[in-house]
Amino acid sequence: MDRKSTLAFVLIGLIFVIWLYFNSPQQIEKTLPKQDTTMVAKDSIRNSGAVQKRLSATNIEKIDSSKATQADSISFGKYFHEKKQPEKIITIENNLVKIEISNKGGDIKRYFLKKFKNWFSVDVPDTNFYTSHVQLVNYTIGGGGPDLAFVSTDGKAINTSKLYFIPSLGNSYYKISKNDSLTISFTYSIDQNSYIKKNYIFYGDQYNMKTSVELVNMNNLISNNDYDFVWRDGLHFTEENSVDEALYANASAYYGGENVVVDASKFNEKVQKEFNGRVDWIAIRNKYFVAILAPHNSSDVDGAFIEGYKTPFADGGERAFYTARLIVPFNNTNYEKKSFDLYMGPADYDILKHYNHHLDAVVDFGSFLGIKFIIRPIAEYVLLPLFDFLHGFIPNYGIVIIIFSLIIKMILYLPSKSSLQSMKKMQMLQPMIAELKTKYKDDPTKLNKETMKLYSTYGINPAGGCLPLILQMPIFIALWGLFKVAIGLRQQPFIFWIKDLSRPDIILSLPFKIPIFGIDQISGLALLMGIATFIQQKMTVKDPSQQALVYVMPIMLTLMFMSFPSGLNLYYFMFNVFSIGQQYYINHKHDGMVLQPVKNPSSKKGFMTRMMEAAEQNAKTQQKKRR
Repeated sequence: MDRKSTLAFVLIGLIFVIWLYFNSPQQIEKTLPKQDTTMVAKDSIRNSGAVQKRLSATNIEKIDSSKATQADSISFGKYFHEKKQPEKIITIENNLVKIEISNKGGDIKRYFLKKFKNWFSVDVPDTNFYTSHVQLVNYTIGGGGPDLAFVSTDGKAINTSKLYFIPSLGNSYYKISKNDSLTISFTYSIDQNSYIKKNYIFYGDQYNMKTSVELVNMNNLISNNDYDFVWRDGLHFTEENSVDEALYANASAYYGGENVVVDASKFNEKVQKEFNGRVDWIAIRNKYFVAILAPHNSSDVDGAFIEGYKTPFADGGERAFYTARLIVPFNNTNYEKKSFDLYMGPADYDILKHYNHHLDAVVDFGSFLGIKFIIRPIAEYVLLPLFDFLHGFIPNYGIVIIIFSLIIKMILYLPSKSSLQSMKKMQMLQPMIAELKTKYKDDPTKLNKETMKLYSTYGINPAGGCLPLILQMPIFIALWGLFKVAIGLRQQPFIFWIKDLSRPDIILSLPFKIPIFGIDQISGLALLMGIATFIQQKMTVKDPSQQALVYVMPIMLTLMFMSFPSGLNLYYFMFNVFSIGQQYYINHKHDGMVLQPVKNPSSKKGFMTRMMEAAEQNAKTQQKKRR
């Protein structure tokens, strides 16, 4: 293979390695999750549409309990009062979730998913529901809602999370069967004629609930002609590797026909974004779960506002906090009602697809160099349906992944076949190229010209192996995104030491960290994948000048794949095994291949030949100018 072809392969490999490096999750912290310091968001709204005023009204501060009562009595002004009373919790349970709603704020205080267990309780008998199941909302460490936030006409920032509401139902527990629903209201009265009412409708077999806000005789009490419908401080983190989960945690808005993501990527540095006009929904998510708040009619909101920040923990972990709010117009009439859908559950494409408002857009299948319009359709309409189809009759996800990798290999057979055949021909041409190198060792220009002529004579495109690799990149990236966020793999075992396909399959912990990569744990499947890559490289690369790649690439890939989910590593290991089989077949099938000159080689000049001729012509022109 000539130097330019070698350089092309090296550049493709380098881009691939760099992309893998920056997408590699950090090592898992081995500490159990600690409770965060209790923090309360002092919410308000913008005054005149300026972002800075909205930001200054949402500063995060710790509350001194000894001064809270006095501060609240001042902050509520003359129209609103705390009316402190004993907190009452109403528990509502359906087939999928268990929800606790408080009369304080009429807010969701705790939210548990019945079909998903915590990472630390997956192998523990289910003796305590509250400790064993995933909890998305925990008001004791911040977060929750939805709340109303506005500025009263006497200039006070009011947030309903601090007000005590009266529930419409008297019992403390309600169980909803599959086809039933339950409606409950929470009312805060300013006086006999003026009140705020929050309504919820829960269903027996849905993660989605309907919520609405009724404002009765609140005209002349709310200023600025709008209020905010707010979700505070994001969702509770649910996975062992908080660093990896913080990488996927974000807030977003479906705005202008696309999901616009707001990501706090730097520690203790707030990010903010305001959306003016039509907004279909706002969302806050962690790695596998999401809360989405969508108005029934997008014209019922004037925009949205999102802010977030990320903070490190002393034990090496991370946590991201996001607050998202819909800006709702207030027409200053006697009665106004706005309705919303609130989805809280798995970020599962198939589930979200059944709801309106394009909720499935919150599932991110990844991108490469900013390219999403190619990656997403491949994942959404080809790979994901195929994966779900296989799992429909194969219960073990590990076996599904193996069959899936075989099918993908068959789909890519033709482009990869042309690549392997091109490499085979290049190997057969090496003795002739070696003769040219000896003959024209003192004339590089002549050597390149004769080499290109040799390629043209035998109808070989020296870059023929590069194009199939480039064509496969969108499929590779789509697969990457699919396996990284596939909630179906969460806590799914395979065989032997592989207990969870969504996490690395650790077989050994090192007493030190490998420099640059920061790895101190060894993955069994990553090692197998590296060995398979080495064998494949050894079978493919015959040029002595490229022998370093045979060793460098497998080592680099193995180190980077150490922290990847075992399901992803299983896929690439099996894909490499099938590639080895394909290479072996091609090598032995074409052992009798004979290079023959093609007819009219001048009419079949390849791209690189034309480039070399153009470069040579340019060099001659420059020489004439010097004379």
